[in-house]
Amino acid sequence: MRPFTFAQATTVNEAVAGGDAGSAYLAGGTTLVDLMKLEVLAPGRVVDINRLPLRGVQLDRSGLRIGALERMATVATDRRVVGEYPAVAQALLASASPQIRTMASIGGNLLQRTRCGYFRDTATPCNRREPGSGCPAIEGENRTHAVLGTSDQCVATHPSDLAVALVAFDAHIEVTGRDGSRSVPLADLYRLPGATPQVETELRPGELITGVTLPRVAAARRSAYLKVRDRRSYEFALASAAVGVHLRGGVIEQVRVAVGGVATRPWRLPAVERALIGRPLREDVVTAAAAHASDGARPLAHNRFKVALIRRTVVRALLSLGE
Repeated sequence: MRPFTFAQATTVNEAVAGGDAGSAYLAGGTTLVDLMKLEVLAPGRVVDINRLPLRGVQLDRSGLRIGALERMATVATDRRVVGEYPAVAQALLASASPQIRTMASIGGNLLQRTRCGYFRDTATPCNRREPGSGCPAIEGENRTHAVLGTSDQCVATHPSDLAVALVAFDAHIEVTGRDGSRSVPLADLYRLPGATPQVETELRPGELITGVTLPRVAAARRSAYLKVRDRRSYEFALASAAVGVHLRGGVIEQVRVAVGGVATRPWRLPAVERALIGRPLREDVVTAAAAHASDGARPLAHNRFKVALIRRTVVRALLSLGE
């Protein structure tokens, strides 16, 4: 671990006052500390933000608000989240381990870095870590990598389960920087890798996530998160789906579908949603709609199975809502 300066902030304005591209915020530390130990990240300044008043879960007629420093375990078991946004609670419980969920923050989870082995190994090239050095995953070991949203520069998969569920239900994040505060749709936060995979989000240097908001969405109350992985716990997704439906008269009036584990960012599936509107929640209908889940996929040598796995995961998740 390389030397850095350390500070503790007691207000949001104090935290962001000295924020720049060389700074990092420390909340639960479950991602930051690991990457600093590996020297994948080497911030010159680390600001402990755990004293900031950015906790709490609130539900009112407009929707749900979660403080960025609230711990994953707390949100996952909050009765209001479980009752009104079950897919969000399920996504959190499918994440990491109980010990990590107790420490990790909501904001930190949304900004966690990819688990690509090449990114985390400083002995290998990686365009996210060192722009222009290359992406060995394209020709190398790529079983767990993305098939959607990739580029010739990067095929790393986005790691967050929570982000997939939040994107499905139109979440926004509240951010604060030296220029003030703003609200950003979570779906717009994450950038496709394109030619600049090292720029992963639309956050400005020094900006801090202060909260997450979800609107009232009818489909959120009847929702689920399904995660397919190599083992039952403490494993990242090979494919996942956050889905929700609102039925009226036996047909789908509103539907939300987003997938993870297969793309470079949380991946909403509007073509699947359009194919389901006005149709019954029936296996043949869902299977036909899910055929669009892999539209635009660019599989690699070892992850071709993900093309079919995306479709099957979406089908299974949606049909679980009809039980």
